[in-house]
Amino acid sequence: MIIGLIPARYASTRLPGKPLIDLGGQSMIARVVRQAQQANLARVVVATDDARILDHVRGFGGEAVLTRPDHASGTDRLQEAFELLGSPAGVRAIVNIQGDEPFIHPAQINALADLFADPATAPDIATLVKPVVSAEELFSPHLPKVVVGSAGQALYFSRHPVPFQRQHPPEHWLAHHRYLRHLGLYAYKPAVLAQLTQLPVSPLEAAESLEQLRWLEAGFHIRCAETTLDAFGIDTPEDVARARAFLVNNEERNALARV
Repeated sequence: MIIGLIPARYASTRLPGKPLIDLGGQSMIARVVRQAQQANLARVVVATDDARILDHVRGFGGEAVLTRPDHASGTDRLQEAFELLGSPAGVRAIVNIQGDEPFIHPAQINALADLFADPATAPDIATLVKPVVSAEELFSPHLPKVVVGSAGQALYFSRHPVPFQRQHPPEHWLAHHRYLRHLGLYAYKPAVLAQLTQLPVSPLEAAESLEQLRWLEAGFHIRCAETTLDAFGIDTPEDVARARAFLVNNEERNALARV
C-alpha cells in the first residue's frame, strides 16, 4: 500500500491562507487533493496546522489531520501526520505531495510510487527530476538542479548548475551537457521518514538551503524518476494570476474542442 500525504500550512509570508485561495471555483488544496486521488494511491490525506484548512478539506469530502504548528519542515509535518493516522501497517511508501501545486499530474505521482512496487528493490527515498530546457531554468537559483548517477541515484543537488563546464562558456553549457532540474515531489519508506526527522541540519544543507542534502550527507540513497511534465508551484500573487489565466485558457480550448 502506498499513501499520499499533502502538507498544507495556512501561514505564508508572501501568500497567507494559500491553500484556500480560489482557483476557478475550487480551492488550491481541493485541486491538489483531486489530482492526487487520480494517482495509484491507496489513500490521500492533507496534513495541516490550521483548523480552517482541516474543516475545508473535510467539507469537500477529503481526509485531513491536524498537526502541530511549529514544525520546521514539511517532512516533520508528514511524520506527525503518519503517526496521527496510526502508522498503519502495510504502507510501503509515503508520497509527499506539495500542497501548492494544483496542477500536479497523477503520472508524476505514479512515477515515484512505481519505484516502491517491489520491496526488494525499493529505494530509501525517491524524488522527481526533469530535463532543463532553457538557460533561464539552468541559472535560476530558485530551481534546484540535480546530478544523477548511472543507476538513477542522486549524487548532489545544487542551486547552481552542476557540473561546471570548464571548456565551454556558460551560455553554451546546455548544448554540451544534459542538465536535470529537481521537482519537489518525494516518496519515502515509512521507517526512513521517521529517521529523516531526527537528523540535524547539515553543512551542505545550510550552504544551499536544500533539505535533501541533509539526507545525502547522512548516507541515505535517493533514487530519481524522470518526467517531462513541468511543475506549477504557487508562491506569490503573480503565480495565482498565472494559474487563473491557465485555467481560463484551458476552458476556452475545451469549449472550442466541443464545437
